[in-house]
Amino acid sequence: MEQPHSALSRRTLLAAGAASAVVGATGAGTARAASPAAGGARAADPKDTADATGTADTADTYEAALVRAEQLITGGDFDASDPDFAAALAALDASAADFWKRLDRTAARTALWPDYVPVTDPGMFSQSYTRLRTLATAWATTGAALHGSDEVADALVSALRFLHDTAYNPDKRETGNWWFWEIGAPRALLDCCVLLRTRVPADDLTAHLASVEKFAPNPDRRTNSPTLAETGANRSDKSVITALHGLLARDPAKVALARDGLSDVRDKGLNSLFQNVTSGDGFYADGSFIQHDAVAYTGSYGTVLLGGAAYLSALLAGSPWAVSDPHISVMYEAVTGTFSPVIFDGLMMDAVRGRAISRERAADHTDGAAAVSAILLLAGAAPPAVADGWRATVKGWIERNRTDPYLGLVGIPQVALAKELLADRSVTAADRVTGHHVFADMDRVVHRRPGWSMALSLSSKRIAAYEAGNGENLHGWYTGDGMTYLYTGDDLGQFGDGFWPTVDSYRLPGTTVDTRRRADITEGGYYLPGNTVAGGAVLDGRYGAAAMELAAQGSTLVARKSWFLVDNAVIALGAGITASDGRTIETVVENRNLHTSGAPRLTVDGRRQPSEQGWNGTFHGARWAHLDGVGGYLFPSSGTSLKALREERTGRWSDLDTGADTAGSTTPVTRRYATLWLDHGVSPTDASYAYILLPGASAAATAVQAHSRPVRIVANNATVQLVEVARTGLTAATFWQPGTAAGLTASGPASVLLRRHGGGYSVAVADPGHEQQTLTLELPFRVREVVRADSTVSVATGRRPVLTIDVAGSRGHTHTAELR
Repeated sequence: MEQPHSALSRRTLLAAGAASAVVGATGAGTARAASPAAGGARAADPKDTADATGTADTADTYEAALVRAEQLITGGDFDASDPDFAAALAALDASAADFWKRLDRTAARTALWPDYVPVTDPGMFSQSYTRLRTLATAWATTGAALHGSDEVADALVSALRFLHDTAYNPDKRETGNWWFWEIGAPRALLDCCVLLRTRVPADDLTAHLASVEKFAPNPDRRTNSPTLAETGANRSDKSVITALHGLLARDPAKVALARDGLSDVRDKGLNSLFQNVTSGDGFYADGSFIQHDAVAYTGSYGTVLLGGAAYLSALLAGSPWAVSDPHISVMYEAVTGTFSPVIFDGLMMDAVRGRAISRERAADHTDGAAAVSAILLLAGAAPPAVADGWRATVKGWIERNRTDPYLGLVGIPQVALAKELLADRSVTAADRVTGHHVFADMDRVVHRRPGWSMALSLSSKRIAAYEAGNGENLHGWYTGDGMTYLYTGDDLGQFGDGFWPTVDSYRLPGTTVDTRRRADITEGGYYLPGNTVAGGAVLDGRYGAAAMELAAQGSTLVARKSWFLVDNAVIALGAGITASDGRTIETVVENRNLHTSGAPRLTVDGRRQPSEQGWNGTFHGARWAHLDGVGGYLFPSSGTSLKALREERTGRWSDLDTGADTAGSTTPVTRRYATLWLDHGVSPTDASYAYILLPGASAAATAVQAHSRPVRIVANNATVQLVEVARTGLTAATFWQPGTAAGLTASGPASVLLRRHGGGYSVAVADPGHEQQTLTLELPFRVREVVRADSTVSVATGRRPVLTIDVAGSRGHTHTAELR
């Protein structure tokens, strides 16, 4: 297992607080002043042979960039009487007042704050720098209570000197978590130096920069492991640090090194952030984002990477070191292909947030706000036609989310840019994006409809089932075992309102689990299961087939799970469910957060069930159920035994996270839940299940569908799972091995979608196991002509046509053909 990197709360701070700020506060001109010039130095392109260090003509070049860096933190000038700005200012004042009141300013101090001891511990001095940055921000922000105070400035200079002399200086050697030494502390320290640059004595600045030079001299290498090249978010973070260092030192080569770090000029682009990778950390062409080699991390590390690129684009705009690598277009493409599909009305989907789900101060709405801020800032650098589309999308996200409003989650710089956007009548808020997305390179699937979205969190020997470490994500056991996340516009607080400390972690929706008790995950790193199949296919950008072969950790439980996602439904099938450990096996249909006092009506087969907490029931032969505010559930198999439970659950964030700088509070959190599950009994052999989710459907519509049976389950066994949806002419299947069903014959494991329309047929096929060289698919109808086919698909037409698909090296991606 790889030792995981640092906590997301600090990553969120970097992305939301620094990398997604806006220059200035009012007017389009002010905001766009941060945008890079159309021209500028091109040394950032690793293909260039010139070594353009961008020597500055005058000291004013450095000061202009430092002013911009200050504005990126404080927001510059703004109207403090505006309610939105006033609220952000009040939040800053409240934090700063608390830190100022408790700051030890005595000569005999051994720490700056009594809760951050010993100060020589890397987590403690790093967080001390972060608090000093908050105080420095308040000191430098117009209208703040501490603004311009000589007493505050002198105390901050003294506190920075104390940390240097006591804990963070070139004579120290790294201990504990490398992140605090190489990213957390230097970034906060440099921000303080930027804000206090007129007050920090020259000798002090030289000493602080020497510390940064010792622990974070460049963006290219890990200081405590010099042979390790930095990748992804870590490279982005260090590029920002190097740029600030260079500007404060008036060192043109250092600033150029920062810019070139984004493109990895040192290693000829090998670890460039402006590329799509095919393995390891970074962005993938299919929209995936990986960090730590095997963890789906779009919503945390991916946001940091995006934010760092946006920040440097704004910071260095118009300077001799402007970011002008043309391959930054990869970053622009990622906004649309990587981030937008996993943001729902401003919420970052938990399926791509890794161990961040366990952090009390990093909920889906706060991480979503960080991503939104980064996108808005990057829009200033993007071509207008691209940026205009982003702004329309962001405007829609902001306007639709009234549960956790964006303006209440961000600081003054972000408020400024958002208010400018919201007031711009030329930008029409975009509707929710719809479509089906298979992120084959990170084992994630997202299905988006106008009123709801579903995310599937899968895992395999390629992609981690969970990541833990540093005391975080102690109960993440089943988050990658096929968990389903249902997002609806009527309940944007579903996963962000105390869900993780209160949900039954043994009953996550969508999972099939062994009911054994589990110990907290204390071993750092990620867990890779042994299965190969995890992924699926997409047809017409609208329909999906997904599959995962479950091989449960620490159990003999195995299962073959499929999901078929169509216009108004998610069809879930399970087969081959087998275990021999003498414990009960369950499949969880739903486990819905009802918040603090919710009691929505639950109906089973037309009968309303009790609403009191603690009620439970078993329904033999259940045909359908409905939960108000969520939707309907169909059980098409005869003999289904449905179990239901209403309960009030209490937990603590500290149960999930004991990290040095992310530890959750011990305050009890209580939420209500409605849970539906299927009991497969003790040590089942070849058990199965079938259920259909109808998000947003009324009880009446659910009852109608239960009787009309719009979905026909043709096969649900360990060889093939296949359904037919008559209304759309769709056939969807998972082949687990060579087999035949409904006239379709596959030569091996495959996700298959086939749709009849007019006089033709659309076909989509993928190898979800990523291991085959070729797949053949025999179709049950005559094909006279190939209208279009991917270069990897060959078709033998005739009465029993055969498709031969070259899947070698395709990494689970979809291959399509149009036939008639």
